[in-house]
Amino acid sequence: MTLLIDQATAVRVCAIQDLEVERGRAALLGLDQIALFLLRDGNVHAVSNFDPYSGAHVISRGIVGTRGDVPTIASPMHKQVFDLRTGECLESQGKTPVHLAVWPVRRVGDDLYLQAPFTAPSEEG
Repeated sequence: MTLLIDQATAVRVCAIQDLEVERGRAALLGLDQIALFLLRDGNVHAVSNFDPYSGAHVISRGIVGTRGDVPTIASPMHKQVFDLRTGECLESQGKTPVHLAVWPVRRVGDDLYLQAPFTAPSEEG
């Protein structure tokens, strides 16, 4: 099967070999910091690296796990748990649930692409 990538809306972010199983990696695309996760089953997920509860860009340093058959990431700061597929907050530690942004990941050969939109840097700097 061949997966077609729309070059106008997808950006190559890395090779699959650049990721370690169940260890996060951060990527900067435009102004967006994205956390990438390669799971044991070979699926790759991309979510915002911004932890909405601590205000720090640390999600890529979180703890990968599961809730039933749902792949999750727990924030390394205050341990809120998010669904890696949807960004939904599954455990907010008593705070108002906030979702993480999610980007579709496409694999073409050994290359991983993320679909836009990304936040572009401003011209003002």
